[in-house]
Amino acid sequence: MRDLQQGLRWTGVLLVTIKEDSMMLCRQFLRWTGVLIGTIVVLTGCTYDAAVRQLSLAEQSEFHTYRQVMTAAQARTYLAKATAAERTAYLSEIGLAQRFQRLDTLDREAVQNGFPRVGMSAEALRFVWGDPYYTAGDARRYSHWFYLGSSFGRGNYSNHLWNSGNRVDVYLVDSKVVGWLDFVPEDHGGEGDNKRQ
Repeated sequence: MRDLQQGLRWTGVLLVTIKEDSMMLCRQFLRWTGVLIGTIVVLTGCTYDAAVRQLSLAEQSEFHTYRQVMTAAQARTYLAKATAAERTAYLSEIGLAQRFQRLDTLDREAVQNGFPRVGMSAEALRFVWGDPYYTAGDARRYSHWFYLGSSFGRGNYSNHLWNSGNRVDVYLVDSKVVGWLDFVPEDHGGEGDNKRQ
């Protein structure tokens, strides 16, 4: 009986040791996986920025005009084209050049400057700030488009979760921008967001 009890104690110690070792291996695996994913993200961003810097100033300006309405795959394909003529033809091929040309003159000017303006169309706002993070209402009547981040420098980035400290609420009536408001969301137990002008 005594030998059986010692054997069970030994088995319990062995099982605890195996469990601790497997948990340690799992933590190490997750840690290295995180390092690998982080490295891939950084290198991809560096490659993307380097590809944009390789373009001439005119091509960088053209890319800046269209990048908010491009998907990631379209941006990679655009940057992979060998010549400026191929890149411009690609914009027509995917329909972005035609979308831009359909904007009125003031909207095209605002898009090229990278800043929204009161009275611009919802389509032009997409060119300036990209698709909203979420929407409420119908843009053809009355709606709110919400973007992550601040309106100061919004055109330089998309809706990333690391920009979630601030929000921009854009008011649209009849598919036209009426105004926008920067605010910092606060949770008051379901009382809503704290808006600040």
